[in-house]
Amino acid sequence: MKNDFRARNHPAYWAFIAHRASGLLLALFLPFHFWALGQALHGAEALDGFLRWTEYPLVKLAETGLVLLLAAHMTGGVRLLMLEFLAWRDWQMNLLAIAAGASLVAGLAFALNVV
Repeated sequence: MKNDFRARNHPAYWAFIAHRASGLLLALFLPFHFWALGQALHGAEALDGFLRWTEYPLVKLAETGLVLLLAAHMTGGVRLLMLEFLAWRDWQMNLLAIAAGASLVAGLAFALNVV
């Protein structure tokens, strides 16, 4: 029991959770994304209506969250690839912090660009 708690409190475990959670949330977003793209099939007026809806602040906030999820999933995937194909070294633990920092930088950069 004690070892189980220690394993779940390890930074690698939280990196695993962040990678899986971001992947699941992105998968839940995909049907909505395809629906939005499908609006173009219904004509320019339908697409323009959808694009007007995307100007609301709450939608802009959700877009920022989406970019943060994409960045977290990408940096987590790159970290996993590095762990798979490179020899394990102590500095690789720093990849967790680098991946998290890169995700936040990407999300914040997008948020500043949207505002």
